[in-house]
Amino acid sequence: MVFMKSNVCFSNLKFKEIVMKKSSFVSAALVSAGLAFGGAAFANTAVVSSNITEAEVLKAQKIWGDAVVQISKDFEAGGLEKAKKTTKAALDKTYAYDMGPVLFKPTLAAIPQNIRSTEEGALSYYVGGNKKFPNDSGFALKGWRSVESKNSVIHLNGNTALTMGNVSFTDKNGKVTTVDKTWGYVKDSAGNVKIVLHHSSLPYTN
Repeated sequence: MVFMKSNVCFSNLKFKEIVMKKSSFVSAALVSAGLAFGGAAFANTAVVSSNITEAEVLKAQKIWGDAVVQISKDFEAGGLEKAKKTTKAALDKTYAYDMGPVLFKPTLAAIPQNIRSTEEGALSYYVGGNKKFPNDSGFALKGWRSVESKNSVIHLNGNTALTMGNVSFTDKNGKVTTVDKTWGYVKDSAGNVKIVLHHSSLPYTN
């Protein structure tokens, strides 16, 4: 609605300004207090903006975990070449290499190749077989049968999301390996939620 009187317009704008300030204050107070917004799979969720949703983040984590299991199964059924094809397709679907470098620091990678920004480096980590990365044995080739993500914190802001928690991998013999995991996600123009940050490490033990 357009108001012709200047004082009416001013009052309307002033009201909006007050509402926005109060809304920002309440949001900041909730985040500062660490209040949980539903869900038992994680401790805290801070929602600054909902362009990317909690459900989309959880779905992206499941897709990634299912891909790791599928790579293991394809390796056992069809060898390294089949596993590589599956991995390449999974990387294209789950990581945002089409948007630029990805911050990729996997669990079992040593200096000076512990931090990688290219899809080639990620592919090598998951399946090995690349002379440029001679220490890679193929993390996804270890007979994984299930992958479960447990988030401690989820932070949603605009078209990005950050999560921190643990991921547990169970192999075909029932052995479970749990790692600390930090993910960063972005929603692209097509609405796909992809990984832009992947940081993983083994928990500290005495």
